[in-house]
Amino acid sequence: MKKFGGVSTALITPFLKGEVDYTSIKKLLKFQLDNGIQGFVVNGTTAESPTLTAEERVKIFKFVQGEVAGQVPVIMGTGTNSTAETVARTQEAANLAASAALVVVPYYNRPPQAGLLAHFKTVAENSDIPIILYNVPSRTVVKLELDTILKLSKEEKIVGIKEATGDMHFAGKIRSGVSKEFTLLSGDDASFGHFINAGGDGIISVGSHVFPREFVTLQAKEAGSEKKFEASLATINNLYLEPNPIPVKMALFLMGLIASPELRLPLTTMSAEVIPKLKA
Repeated sequence: MKKFGGVSTALITPFLKGEVDYTSIKKLLKFQLDNGIQGFVVNGTTAESPTLTAEERVKIFKFVQGEVAGQVPVIMGTGTNSTAETVARTQEAANLAASAALVVVPYYNRPPQAGLLAHFKTVAENSDIPIILYNVPSRTVVKLELDTILKLSKEEKIVGIKEATGDMHFAGKIRSGVSKEFTLLSGDDASFGHFINAGGDGIISVGSHVFPREFVTLQAKEAGSEKKFEASLATINNLYLEPNPIPVKMALFLMGLIASPELRLPLTTMSAEVIPKLKA
């Protein structure tokens, strides 16, 4: 398996009365590792990264690192919509001995493809750790186009991409245009089986919080894994009834894996009228 292939979980940040709940993180990590999860992303979208302080970001990463104890890669989300800030956060991740940095496409300021190319090249040239691109236009508006991805894949420090469009045709074009060493990761839970068949190497997942074993066995193409995954799809889809990570936090709370489903504003807990559907 490639170093960053397989199933990684994009970790939530549990909160309890407004503070980071490390007891719940510990419990969640054990559940994940016991069920075969092969990596973690800290400070990604699912972690509510815009609302974490710099001190919290570092403390959470160190805590996860300590609990994982080198069993699997621990990746740090470092992307912002400022190139200088992204470089600084990526260097911080390197100082923390992160396995890699997950760098999202800059959001809000809508750079052209030339700007995206320059942005990621600048981050890579100033990084001491591997870089994984994160293409998620549903959140960033701007999308990494195929030609830009192919050019960036030739950069020494850029080792892969989290491709979250859910477009299998696009994923197939990436796979055929990059080297075998370049890691192609899904960022779309529901289409993961199709993504693997399109040449994908793994996933950075939200649904793996709830169904870690189902994702891992599907990745390994174990006998009967497709049927088990299909059986979990209704619930996986319900994890997107409201913006991520609102539903997955409620699911983990209902499972007894975290002490509270609370989020930080501007996100709010799951609507009362939707909870019964998720619970069922």
